[in-house]
Order: sequence, then structure tokens, then C-alpha cells
Amino acid sequence: MTAGSARVVWSSDMLGYDFGHGHPMTSDRVELTIRLAEQLGVLDGVELLAPGIAPDALLETVHDPDYVAAVRRAAAGTADPDRGLGTRDDPVFPHMHEAAARVVQGTVDAAGAVWRGDCEHAVNIAGGLHHAMPGAASGFCVYNDAAVAIRSLLTAGAERVAYVDVDAHHGDGVQAVFWDDPRVLTISVHETGHHLFPGTGYPTDTGGPDADGLAVNLALPSRTGDAGWLRAIDAVVPEVVRDFAPQVLVTQHGCDSHVMDPLTHLRVSVDGQRLAATWLHDLAHEVCDGRWLALGGGGYAMIDVVPRAWTHVLAVAAHRPLDPATPVPDAWRELVTNRYGRAGPPEMGDGREPAFRPWSSGYDPDDEVDRAIRATRAATFPRLGLHADA
Repeated sequence: MTAGSARVVWSSDMLGYDFGHGHPMTSDRVELTIRLAEQLGVLDGVELLAPGIAPDALLETVHDPDYVAAVRRAAAGTADPDRGLGTRDDPVFPHMHEAAARVVQGTVDAAGAVWRGDCEHAVNIAGGLHHAMPGAASGFCVYNDAAVAIRSLLTAGAERVAYVDVDAHHGDGVQAVFWDDPRVLTISVHETGHHLFPGTGYPTDTGGPDADGLAVNLALPSRTGDAGWLRAIDAVVPEVVRDFAPQVLVTQHGCDSHVMDPLTHLRVSVDGQRLAATWLHDLAHEVCDGRWLALGGGGYAMIDVVPRAWTHVLAVAAHRPLDPATPVPDAWRELVTNRYGRAGPPEMGDGREPAFRPWSSGYDPDDEVDRAIRATRAATFPRLGLHADA
């Protein structure tokens, strides 16, 4: 393996995963990201993985065969609302099965490249479809590429895989698949389910009897900004991941935690999201010899936020991190203006300084974020043999 090597899942066929005009889950998010990364030189010399369509046998390592058959029927126009197909969140579209299965194959291919040592890091920004359940579509997600990839890593011989999800929405589908599997740690840092879909992911949700403590949920108050969001990640993620000692780190970088996202209520900046991606990259090097698989996910401010946030993830994975003050290329902004009739953001950051107080600075019982952190540590840390108050 070449030190610092990275793989990126990309071909124009990835744009087929699109629920249609007016739906938040538009493939424009992915295309604009790739174009921005290309114009900034982030992808220069990076090997691109162009995936095929995952076979049913691979999908069925996580998904029920009857559900896979239902997705095929839905792609042909037969909705199945009982399985989440043909709903407002997940309307059917032509070639739905093939498009969703291609995302799965891309994430599995990326996971395999990391596990075999073909590269240190791999990224599939079209992936991270973390809400899909074994028997149903949910929350814009048809097949759960993250869960299938983690299952493929276990099948290939991995003994411990950690999954860290920083999407504003709870990573419920991945958690459900590995709820009682002691080989998989799932951590989700999200806006509280009291105010946001899917309404799950509370601190007391800690895993099944054979994996108690290995489902870690950090449910943050609405309106949490950079200082609280970063403090929360710092207070929980590194300690738990280090204790678990995974051989591979899988991360989901839904960027709908941003203050401009139209579907959520957090107030994080691109600068904060970039810093979190850097932390997770560094943690992969510290804990699992750099084996890092990074995925996209949510994020619906498709011009102002998603392309910049995910280009930063790609740049970190390629060991070419970008200064947030880097100007957005004129050619990309011209593309945005010509296509959407409006200007794009001028710089790769929001001009924020993502400062925070580390958890070691002490607990403030009057602070909502600190109470959320304390609840997660109290519910989970003792189960893992860690000190909740440390």
C-alpha cells in the first residue's frame, strides 16, 4: 500500500440515484461536489472506482430477499408503501434498484480496497444511506450501503469495525443491523429525535444483550452550533473508539448539521464539519493504521454547503487538506450561475473559527449540550468499562 493513497468512488452512473425534481435527495449534490473537487485539484492522481451493480446475494447479506424483490418491482412502477417504496420520502423512480445497488457496490468496493491494503482511505460521497432498514426504505435511503459494506468487512475477516455517524439525523438503519453484534461499534452524533426524523437515537439506546454499550447515541439539542457540536464529538467519540480498537473506521459525513440546511435545526459551519472530518481521519491513523472508509449522507443545501463540505472530506482523505479561506474556483461558480441562476459561495469556508471547550475543561450542568453529553457518557461508558465522569 502506498502511504497516503486514497480511492474515490465515482462515475457518472452514480448520478442515477435521484428521486426526481423537487426532492431534497438530488444527485446534483454529488455532481457539484465532484466538479468542485476536480477544479481544486483534490482528485489529481486519485484512483477512481467505477462500481457496477451489486448482485442480490450481496444486498441480501443485510436486506430481506422479499424487500429486494419489492425494490425491483418498484423500479418497474409498482409502489409498496408498506415497505417504504412510493412514499413522499422515497418515491419510486425508473431503475431505482440498479441505482441504489450501484451505491452499495461502490461502498463495498471502497471497503474492500481499504481492507486489502490497496489504499489507506476510500470515499463514497454518494453513499452513507444510513436509514434503510433490512425490510424497508426510509428517509431517502433504499439500500443501506454502509451496513452492507461493514458486513462485507466482517466476512473478509475484520474482527472489529467502528462506525461513526455525524449526520444531523440518527443513523438508525446501521444501528439496527448491528444492534446485537459485538464486532461492530456504532456511534451517532445527531439532533435530538424529539424534534427531528427518525425520532430515535436516545442515550439509553445502548445495544442488544450481546453488544450492550456498543450502540452509542449522542442526541444534541436543536440549534447546537460549532462549539457544542465539536465539544460533544470530542467528549465521546475518541475515547470510545480507542477503547474498542477497531481494525477499520467507517464514517458517515452527512452535512445537514449546517446552519443553512433546510431540513434540520443545528447550526454547524463548514469549518466545523471540516475539523470533524480531520479528527476522524487522524483517529483512523491512530487506532487502525489509517484504514478509513468515509461516506456522504444527508445534506440538502446543495449549492452553498454540500459541495464544500464533501470536497473537504475528499481533500482530507487524499492528504490534501484545503484551507477554508481557499477561493471557490470561478469556473465552478460560473457553472452554478448558469445552471441555477444564482451565485455560489466565494470561499471554501464560512469564515468561522470552530473553537470549543474540550470536555476535560469541566461539566456545566446549566448547559444543554453538556447535559446531553453527560447523559450519553452515563448511559454508555460504564457498560464499556470507561469512567463516565472522567
